[in-house]
Amino acid sequence: MTRERLYLFDTTLRDGQQTQGVQFSQSEKLQIAEMLDDLGVDYIEGGWPGANPTDSAFFDSRPQTRATFTAFGMTKRAGRSAENDNVLAEVINAGTPAVCLVGKCHVFHVETALGISREENLENIRASIAHLVANGREALFDAEHFFDGYLADPDYAIACLNAALEAGARWVVLCDTNGGTLPAEVGRITAQVIAAGVPGARLGIHTHDDTENAVANTLAAIDAGARQIQGTLNGLGERCGNANLTTLIPTLLLKEPYRSRFDTGVSAAQLAGLTRISRKLDDILNRVPKRSAPYVGGSAFAHKAGLHASAILKDPATYEHIDPAAVGNARIVPMSNQAGQSNLRRRLAEAGLSVKKDDPALGRILERVKTREAEGYSYDTAQASFELMARDELGRLPRFFEVKRYKVTVERRKNKHNKMVSLSEAVVVVKIGGEKKLSVSESMDAAGGDRGPVNALAKALAKDLGPYQAIIDDMRLVDFKVRITDGGTEAVTRVIIDSEDGQGRRWSTVGVSANIVDASFEALLDAVTWKLIRDSAA
Repeated sequence: MTRERLYLFDTTLRDGQQTQGVQFSQSEKLQIAEMLDDLGVDYIEGGWPGANPTDSAFFDSRPQTRATFTAFGMTKRAGRSAENDNVLAEVINAGTPAVCLVGKCHVFHVETALGISREENLENIRASIAHLVANGREALFDAEHFFDGYLADPDYAIACLNAALEAGARWVVLCDTNGGTLPAEVGRITAQVIAAGVPGARLGIHTHDDTENAVANTLAAIDAGARQIQGTLNGLGERCGNANLTTLIPTLLLKEPYRSRFDTGVSAAQLAGLTRISRKLDDILNRVPKRSAPYVGGSAFAHKAGLHASAILKDPATYEHIDPAAVGNARIVPMSNQAGQSNLRRRLAEAGLSVKKDDPALGRILERVKTREAEGYSYDTAQASFELMARDELGRLPRFFEVKRYKVTVERRKNKHNKMVSLSEAVVVVKIGGEKKLSVSESMDAAGGDRGPVNALAKALAKDLGPYQAIIDDMRLVDFKVRITDGGTEAVTRVIIDSEDGQGRRWSTVGVSANIVDASFEALLDAVTWKLIRDSAA
């Protein structure tokens, strides 16, 4: 059977930039465009030329990509020709091989929002698309509010699509702009549009996640015959986000019936880089990756229950719907007070610790996990700390250095701008091979452009570890979570720290104490020790 082509249209740099709290710089947009090109998408929508200085500068310096670079704009305004519309001119002057124009398809928006007649709106669509084609551009038409418009007046909604197609549009895209349409309706309407004469091979789908159905809506449109898919990396987008290409791409490549029926142009090798690209985007945005994200999340292939872990040892297919390596992710068998010995041995083996089935240390480690979790620790989300604890119980924990003392002071004072800021100073004394080393570091609060006492401690600890310094130079703290928990006898503070290094590895450590600084320092020590074990000869 001949496989049909599905085309992937990424709008991370345009629609994704409408996410609350997201504002890409020009250099970040360049970096993300290169990531998208590496992933293998067919279209990269870069933004709206002329809408803001960043987008205009980005199009002036856009990278050369295999993917079709696309500018976004809107159909011409009523009362002027396409040739004399300066907003449309900005989009064409960006020089991209493709241009996507958004236009109205809902009678309510045409008559109320635009205040023009239905026929005027159809002429705006026709003239704008024809102008793009006359200028040698591949033309795409985003049919805004299409599903709501179709329910209100199906004949007019389809007339808008036909106006674009007759003027030469390569694609007309059905947009669920408000994100309120459900999968069954998306499938039904898409099928009716095709039955009315709009070719599925020229039909796209653009969904939003306001009912958490954006991915399902996209699949429903594909099932009905649409052949272009619009979405964003990690589901970025206005309000609740857009259809998540990070979920859709592996679904289309790995799941039936899509795997057998369609070709997306993304290779198995490119798919294996998906987790790295997803996390790189979060890194650019200074966001913590969503652990529960399908396919690429840190918990996507985590097996906590002892029964599950035991079955995974025999055959991963028992509790995994795909091989994690297919998307560049990895299996995790977290430790918790629910763990059994099979779970424990698997987790130790993944850490490079081979332990015999009858080793009495297994029982001691399990008991220690349960005792410490009763005190407030959580090894479920701190795999690196679990490994260090297990190594200690097995007598395989290297002692790289000894902390002799540490101190943190916090002072409130005025800076040179006469504003009150907090200045944290940390002192850490370690002993390495018989030699004591004292390190001091300062850190200001956000008003002073830095952070607080934990940041000062982290910098002081990592300032001078003698022969081990080169190993930890590429380490950085990427997330810091604090929770007050009941340790059984009194409320304690649990700190989880996520660290990352230049090799792209990310690991989590935990510290618990009634004192937040002590809990933080414990987690920091574990983070440094885990890194030293991984990258040293010890």
